Amino acid sequence: MQKSEYHGGVQLRSRVTDNCDQRISSSRQIKHRTTGQRSKSSSSTSSPESTRKHPRPSDKLNPKTINPFGEQSRAPSAFAAVYSKGGIPCRLVHGSVKHRLQWDCPPENLPFDPLLITLAEGLRETKHPYTFVSKEGYRELLLVQGAPEKAVPLLPRLIPVLKAALVHSDDEVFERGLNALVQLSVVVGPSLNDHLKHLLTSLSKRLRDKKFKEPITSALQKLEQHGGSGSLIIIKAKIPTYCSICC
Repeated sequence: MQKSEYHGGVQLRSRVTDNCDQRISSSRQIKHRTTGQRSKSSSSTSSPESTRKHPRPSDKLNPKTINPFGEQSRAPSAFAAVYSKGGIPCRLVHGSVKHRLQWDCPPENLPFDPLLITLAEGLRETKHPYTFVSKEGYRELLLVQGAPEKAVPLLPRLIPVLKAALVHSDDEVFERGLNALVQLSVVVGPSLNDHLKHLLTSLSKRLRDKKFKEPITSALQKLEQHGGSGSLIIIKAKIPTYCSICC
């Protein structure tokens, strides 16, 4: 009787022990899974990919989610829009040494209004091919026969466009505007004098920059050369330090 009780007690303690071991093992497995899930969730939330917000398709339709300063929302410039639609009757031809323009028809057969003004607006471009097309197209158009008669009537509309290039913060844009002004003075001569006062203020400010002192002085001398004595009076009134080519 004692032996049976003894064996029964041993079996009972063995079962209890096995149950305890199973509970401890299962609890350890549960803790291990919970810890792994927490580590995965913490790593996923802390990773850059998880924190990066992906745009939803509906965001494109919501004006509040559109960045007004983003590249996609920036509208093309007037010149770029005209050029992309084929409004400039020439195209860029890439050469091994230098580029050139190929006109759809002889430039002398083209009306200056509004082509010359559109090309002048393109002088403010900062990207290729707009920079080359506007600069070279403007120059070649002013070289055609009969250019003075076509350009003079456009001066009231052309001068503000050139002024916008001369006050531009980009140095290359300013240089293109300065060269365009000199090219125009060669063509229209003294007819430019009535408009000079609107352009000389920006030239006077740029003279403070040493790197522009020489090109601006050279441009002023050409303006005087093609504008005559009347241009000298206007230049000296705005830029008293200017020395005449006649001195």
